[in-house]
Amino acid sequence: MDLRSVDLNLLVVFEAMAEHGSVTRTSEAIGLSQPATSAALSRLRKLLGDPLFVKVGAEMRPTPRAEALIEPVRRVLAAVKEEILPRGDFDPGTTTRTFTVMTPDIGEINLIPKLYARLVKDAPGVNLKAMSMPRNAASEALESGVVDLALGYYPDLQKANVFQQRLFRNKYVVVVRDHHPAIGTSLTMDEFLAADHVIVRPDGRAHLFEQFLLTEGIERKVRLEVSHFMALLPSISSTDLIATVPLDLADVMRQYGKIRSLPTPMESPIIDLHQFWHRRFHHDPAHMWLRKVVSDLFGPT
Repeated sequence: MDLRSVDLNLLVVFEAMAEHGSVTRTSEAIGLSQPATSAALSRLRKLLGDPLFVKVGAEMRPTPRAEALIEPVRRVLAAVKEEILPRGDFDPGTTTRTFTVMTPDIGEINLIPKLYARLVKDAPGVNLKAMSMPRNAASEALESGVVDLALGYYPDLQKANVFQQRLFRNKYVVVVRDHHPAIGTSLTMDEFLAADHVIVRPDGRAHLFEQFLLTEGIERKVRLEVSHFMALLPSISSTDLIATVPLDLADVMRQYGKIRSLPTPMESPIIDLHQFWHRRFHHDPAHMWLRKVVSDLFGPT
Protein backbone atom coordinates (compact mmCIF):
# COMPACT_ATOMS: atom_id res chain seq x y z
CA MET A 1 0.00 0.00 0.00
CA ASP A 2 1.26 3.48 -0.93
CA LEU A 3 1.16 5.68 2.14
CA ARG A 4 0.68 8.72 -0.08
CA SER A 5 -2.86 7.46 -0.75
CA VAL A 6 -3.74 7.35 2.96
CA ASP A 7 -5.76 10.29 4.27
CA LEU A 8 -5.34 10.67 8.04
CA ASN A 9 -8.93 11.92 8.27
CA LEU A 10 -10.12 8.45 7.24
CA LEU A 11 -8.68 7.08 10.47
CA VAL A 12 -10.67 9.70 12.40
CA VAL A 13 -13.84 8.42 10.70
CA PHE A 14 -12.85 4.83 11.46
CA GLU A 15 -12.30 5.54 15.15
CA ALA A 16 -15.63 7.37 15.44
CA MET A 17 -17.47 4.54 13.66
CA ALA A 18 -15.94 2.00 16.00
CA GLU A 19 -17.12 4.05 18.98
CA HIS A 20 -20.59 5.09 17.82
CA GLY A 21 -21.69 2.23 15.53
CA SER A 22 -23.77 4.54 13.36
CA VAL A 23 -23.11 6.76 10.36
CA THR A 24 -25.50 9.35 11.76
CA ARG A 25 -23.88 9.48 15.21
CA THR A 26 -20.39 9.41 13.67
CA SER A 27 -21.27 12.37 11.44
CA GLU A 28 -22.46 14.35 14.45
CA ALA A 29 -19.39 13.45 16.52
CA ILE A 30 -16.80 14.52 13.94
CA GLY A 31 -18.72 17.37 12.32
CA LEU A 32 -19.17 15.89 8.85
CA SER A 33 -22.33 15.51 6.82
CA GLN A 34 -23.76 12.01 6.50
CA PRO A 35 -22.90 11.82 2.76
CA ALA A 36 -19.29 12.86 3.51
CA THR A 37 -19.04 10.28 6.29
CA SER A 38 -20.47 7.55 4.02
CA ALA A 39 -18.00 8.55 1.28
CA ALA A 40 -15.08 8.36 3.73
CA LEU A 41 -16.23 4.92 4.90
CA SER A 42 -16.43 3.78 1.27
CA ARG A 43 -12.84 4.95 0.66
CA LEU A 44 -11.68 3.11 3.78
CA ARG A 45 -13.33 -0.11 2.64
CA LYS A 46 -11.68 0.14 -0.75
CA LEU A 47 -8.30 1.04 0.77
CA LEU A 48 -8.31 -1.87 3.24
CA GLY A 49 -10.19 -4.40 1.12
CA ASP A 50 -12.76 -5.15 3.80
CA PRO A 51 -16.35 -4.05 4.60
CA LEU A 52 -15.10 -2.96 8.06
CA PHE A 53 -18.58 -2.19 9.43
CA VAL A 54 -21.75 -4.11 8.55
CA LYS A 55 -25.35 -3.46 9.58
CA VAL A 56 -26.54 -5.72 12.36
CA GLY A 57 -30.01 -4.69 13.48
CA ALA A 58 -29.97 -0.95 14.15
CA GLU A 59 -26.19 -0.67 14.43
CA MET A 60 -23.08 -0.96 12.31
CA ARG A 61 -20.87 -3.64 13.83
CA PRO A 62 -17.12 -4.04 13.11
CA THR A 63 -15.85 -6.98 11.11
CA PRO A 64 -12.96 -9.04 12.53
CA ARG A 65 -10.57 -6.97 10.39
CA ALA A 66 -11.97 -3.74 11.84
CA GLU A 67 -11.82 -5.11 15.40
CA ALA A 68 -8.12 -5.88 14.90
CA LEU A 69 -7.53 -2.33 13.70
CA ILE A 70 -9.35 -0.42 16.46
CA GLU A 71 -6.50 -0.27 18.99
CA PRO A 72 -3.71 0.40 16.42
CA VAL A 73 -5.76 3.22 14.92
CA ARG A 74 -6.38 4.73 18.37
CA ARG A 75 -2.64 4.59 19.13
CA VAL A 76 -1.79 6.29 15.84
CA LEU A 77 -4.31 9.09 16.37
CA ALA A 78 -3.22 9.55 19.99
CA ALA A 79 0.41 9.86 18.87
CA VAL A 80 -0.56 12.48 16.29
CA LYS A 81 -2.60 14.46 18.83
CA GLU A 82 -0.07 14.27 21.67
CA GLU A 83 3.32 14.19 19.96
CA ILE A 84 3.02 15.74 16.49
CA LEU A 85 0.36 18.45 16.58
CA PRO A 86 1.20 20.21 19.90
CA ARG A 87 3.68 23.09 19.66
CA GLY A 88 5.51 21.91 22.76
CA ASP A 89 4.58 24.65 25.20
CA PHE A 90 7.45 26.21 27.10
CA ASP A 91 7.06 26.77 30.83
CA PRO A 92 9.70 29.16 32.16
CA GLY A 93 8.70 28.34 35.71
CA THR A 94 9.77 24.70 35.43
CA THR A 95 12.42 24.64 32.70
CA THR A 96 16.03 23.72 33.45
CA ARG A 97 17.16 24.67 29.96
CA THR A 98 20.48 26.33 29.21
CA PHE A 99 20.28 29.31 26.85
CA THR A 100 23.44 30.28 24.98
CA VAL A 101 23.91 33.88 23.90
CA MET A 102 26.69 35.08 21.63
CA THR A 103 27.87 38.57 22.44
CA PRO A 104 31.22 40.39 22.47
CA ASP A 105 32.85 41.10 25.81
CA ILE A 106 31.24 44.52 25.87
CA GLY A 107 27.89 42.71 25.86
CA GLU A 108 29.06 40.40 28.63
CA ILE A 109 29.82 43.49 30.71
CA ASN A 110 26.64 45.44 30.08
CA LEU A 111 23.92 43.08 28.81
CA ILE A 112 24.51 39.64 30.30
CA PRO A 113 24.23 40.59 34.03
CA LYS A 114 20.88 42.30 33.38
CA LEU A 115 19.65 39.40 31.27
CA TYR A 116 20.68 36.83 33.87
CA ALA A 117 18.94 38.77 36.65
CA ARG A 118 15.69 38.77 34.67
CA LEU A 119 15.97 35.12 33.67
CA VAL A 120 16.46 33.80 37.20
CA LYS A 121 13.55 35.93 38.37
CA ASP A 122 11.13 34.60 35.74
CA ALA A 123 12.70 31.16 35.21
CA PRO A 124 14.56 30.14 38.38
CA GLY A 125 15.82 26.85 36.93
CA VAL A 126 17.29 28.32 33.76
CA ASN A 127 21.02 28.51 33.01
CA LEU A 128 22.68 31.15 30.87
CA LYS A 129 25.88 30.76 28.87
CA ALA A 130 27.57 33.72 27.18
CA MET A 131 30.16 33.19 24.51
CA SER A 132 32.07 35.17 21.96
CA MET A 133 33.35 34.07 18.59
CA PRO A 134 34.67 35.58 15.35
CA ARG A 135 32.03 37.38 13.33
CA ASN A 136 32.48 35.03 10.37
CA ALA A 137 31.38 32.13 12.59
CA ALA A 138 28.26 33.82 13.94
CA SER A 139 25.87 32.79 11.17
CA GLU A 140 26.81 29.11 11.33
CA ALA A 141 26.52 29.12 15.13
CA LEU A 142 22.95 30.47 14.91
CA GLU A 143 21.96 28.06 12.16
CA SER A 144 23.33 25.00 13.96
CA GLY A 145 21.77 25.98 17.29
CA VAL A 146 25.14 26.20 19.04
CA VAL A 147 23.90 29.62 20.16
CA ASP A 148 20.30 30.71 20.60
CA LEU A 149 20.75 34.43 20.08
CA ALA A 150 23.41 36.91 19.05
CA LEU A 151 23.27 40.24 20.91
CA GLY A 152 25.21 43.25 19.74
CA TYR A 153 26.60 44.84 16.61
CA TYR A 154 26.93 42.09 13.98
CA PRO A 155 26.86 43.57 10.45
CA ASP A 156 27.86 40.16 9.05
CA LEU A 157 24.48 38.76 10.13
CA GLN A 158 22.51 40.98 7.74
CA LYS A 159 21.60 38.02 5.53
CA ALA A 160 18.82 35.68 4.47
CA ASN A 161 17.43 33.24 7.03
CA VAL A 162 18.58 35.40 9.94
CA PHE A 163 15.94 37.45 11.72
CA GLN A 164 16.83 40.56 13.66
CA GLN A 165 15.27 43.10 15.99
CA ARG A 166 16.83 46.43 16.84
CA LEU A 167 17.08 46.86 20.58
CA PHE A 168 18.63 50.28 21.13
CA ARG A 169 20.96 52.85 19.61
CA ASN A 170 24.29 53.65 21.18
CA LYS A 171 26.61 56.60 20.75
CA TYR A 172 30.33 56.94 21.40
CA VAL A 173 31.85 58.93 24.24
CA VAL A 174 35.39 59.49 25.48
CA VAL A 175 36.35 58.10 28.89
CA VAL A 176 39.16 59.55 31.03
CA ARG A 177 40.18 59.14 34.64
CA ASP A 178 39.00 61.56 37.26
CA HIS A 179 41.41 64.48 37.77
CA HIS A 180 43.06 63.95 34.40
CA PRO A 181 45.85 66.57 34.26
CA ALA A 182 45.15 67.71 30.68
CA ILE A 183 41.43 67.20 30.13
CA GLY A 184 38.73 69.19 31.89
CA THR A 185 34.97 69.15 31.62
CA SER A 186 34.93 69.19 27.82
CA LEU A 187 37.17 67.91 25.08
CA THR A 188 38.31 69.80 21.98
CA MET A 189 39.58 68.17 18.81
CA ASP A 190 43.10 69.44 19.55
CA GLU A 191 42.99 67.85 23.02
CA PHE A 192 41.63 64.62 21.54
CA LEU A 193 44.47 64.43 19.02
CA ALA A 194 47.13 65.39 21.56
CA ALA A 195 46.08 62.78 24.12
CA ASP A 196 47.47 59.26 24.43
CA HIS A 197 44.84 56.68 23.47
CA VAL A 198 44.11 53.07 24.31
CA ILE A 199 42.07 51.13 21.74
CA VAL A 200 40.37 47.75 21.71
CA ARG A 201 40.77 45.36 18.78
CA PRO A 202 38.92 42.10 19.48
CA ASP A 203 40.48 39.33 17.37
CA GLY A 204 42.51 42.03 15.68
CA ARG A 205 39.35 43.64 14.21
CA ALA A 206 38.82 47.38 13.98
CA HIS A 207 35.62 48.64 15.59
CA LEU A 208 33.08 50.90 13.95
CA PHE A 209 34.68 53.98 15.48
CA GLU A 210 38.12 52.96 14.19
CA GLN A 211 36.69 52.57 10.70
CA PHE A 212 35.03 55.98 11.01
CA LEU A 213 38.33 57.67 11.93
CA LEU A 214 40.06 55.96 9.02
CA THR A 215 37.40 57.19 6.61
CA GLU A 216 37.64 60.73 8.01
CA GLY A 217 41.44 60.70 7.89
CA ILE A 218 41.72 61.34 11.66
CA GLU A 219 44.87 59.94 13.27
CA ARG A 220 45.30 59.56 17.02
CA LYS A 221 48.28 58.73 19.16
CA VAL A 222 47.59 55.10 20.00
CA ARG A 223 49.88 54.12 22.86
CA LEU A 224 48.17 50.93 24.01
CA GLU A 225 46.16 48.28 22.16
CA VAL A 226 44.18 45.58 24.00
CA SER A 227 41.91 42.79 22.83
CA HIS A 228 39.14 43.05 25.44
CA PHE A 229 37.02 45.94 26.61
CA MET A 230 37.33 44.67 30.17
CA ALA A 231 40.99 45.69 30.06
CA LEU A 232 40.02 49.33 29.64
CA LEU A 233 38.94 49.98 33.23
CA PRO A 234 42.34 49.47 34.89
CA SER A 235 44.13 51.05 31.93
CA ILE A 236 42.09 54.25 32.08
CA SER A 237 41.77 54.58 35.86
CA SER A 238 45.50 54.17 36.54
CA THR A 239 47.03 56.19 33.66
CA ASP A 240 46.44 59.32 31.59
CA LEU A 241 45.28 57.28 28.62
CA ILE A 242 41.87 58.02 27.17
CA ALA A 243 39.52 55.77 25.14
CA THR A 244 36.48 56.18 22.93
CA VAL A 245 33.80 53.65 23.80
CA PRO A 246 30.04 53.10 23.49
CA LEU A 247 28.02 55.02 26.05
CA ASP A 248 26.61 51.93 27.78
CA LEU A 249 30.13 50.66 28.46
CA ALA A 250 31.15 54.06 29.80
CA ASP A 251 28.19 53.93 32.21
CA VAL A 252 29.42 50.58 33.57
CA MET A 253 33.01 51.81 33.83
CA ARG A 254 31.90 54.80 35.89
CA GLN A 255 30.22 52.45 38.36
CA TYR A 256 33.41 50.52 39.06
CA GLY A 257 36.19 53.05 38.66
CA LYS A 258 37.06 56.70 39.12
CA ILE A 259 36.26 57.50 35.53
CA ARG A 260 34.20 60.14 33.77
CA SER A 261 32.89 60.41 30.22
CA LEU A 262 32.84 63.30 27.78
CA PRO A 263 31.20 63.84 24.39
CA THR A 264 33.43 63.14 21.40
CA PRO A 265 34.76 66.30 19.76
CA MET A 266 33.39 65.18 16.39
CA GLU A 267 30.05 63.86 15.13
CA SER A 268 30.71 60.16 15.66
CA PRO A 269 28.69 57.23 14.26
CA ILE A 270 25.70 55.71 16.01
CA ILE A 271 25.70 51.97 16.77
CA ASP A 272 22.52 49.97 16.29
CA LEU A 273 22.40 47.02 18.70
CA HIS A 274 20.25 44.06 17.62
CA GLN A 275 19.25 40.61 18.67
CA PHE A 276 19.65 38.01 15.90
CA TRP A 277 18.26 34.50 15.53
CA HIS A 278 18.00 31.92 12.75
CA ARG A 279 14.82 31.12 10.84
CA ARG A 280 15.02 27.49 12.06
CA PHE A 281 14.12 28.60 15.58
CA HIS A 282 11.73 31.43 14.75
CA HIS A 283 8.63 29.54 15.99
CA ASP A 284 10.28 27.60 18.80
CA PRO A 285 8.36 28.45 22.03
CA ALA A 286 11.51 28.65 24.19
CA HIS A 287 13.24 30.93 21.68
CA MET A 288 10.16 33.09 21.40
CA TRP A 289 10.07 33.50 25.18
CA LEU A 290 13.78 34.34 25.36
CA ARG A 291 13.51 36.90 22.56
CA LYS A 292 10.61 38.59 24.33
CA VAL A 293 12.62 38.79 27.56
CA VAL A 294 15.50 40.40 25.66
CA SER A 295 13.15 42.80 23.87
CA ASP A 296 11.44 43.80 27.12
CA LEU A 297 14.80 44.43 28.77
CA PHE A 298 16.70 46.24 26.05
CA GLY A 299 14.20 47.12 23.33
CA PRO A 300 12.50 50.44 22.70
CA THR A 301 9.95 51.46 25.29
